[in-house]
Amino acid sequence: MRAMVNDALWRAAPPALSASVLDCLTEPASLSLRLQAGGHRFAVTVLQQGEDRVQADEADALGLAVGAPMYARHVLLTLEDVPVVFARSAARPGCPDWQPLLQRGSRSLGLTLFGELSGLSREPLRYGLLAAGHPLAGAAAQTQAAAGYPARRCRFLLGGSPLLLTELFLPALEDFL
Repeated sequence: MRAMVNDALWRAAPPALSASVLDCLTEPASLSLRLQAGGHRFAVTVLQQGEDRVQADEADALGLAVGAPMYARHVLLTLEDVPVVFARSAARPGCPDWQPLLQRGSRSLGLTLFGELSGLSREPLRYGLLAAGHPLAGAAAQTQAAAGYPARRCRFLLGGSPLLLTELFLPALEDFL
């Protein structure tokens, strides 16, 4: 299994941000738990789930070719009904390790990934600032427009199968921090 590529978009160090957003971006544990701890009503809204295509910056991490079919789940994390994070979970199509976990409706995936899932390994978080040209920034812009989106990405392995979780922080998040 190939490791996640350290390309120009994804780095070990986070981008320069306000202290409150930076603290949230670099949270080593579940972002869902972090958001819930703020005392605001938290919810997960599924935007899209099912077959999708591998993006250029996902290919090596998933061990698939750019444009190949894959299984994806796009969600919004909301506080008080305000979208604050856009997230994409990506796995190989038909993967028996990940597909059942991704078919969870409005339950948070982060609570499972950062919890006690036996046999799960996690690679270090990587950080980026995704601009309008990135497909996920385009998807996030449909909810809240921004010049760029602070983002974090992590690859998880379960039974040797990869899952790539990418979280983009929307501008409204700062209002809740």
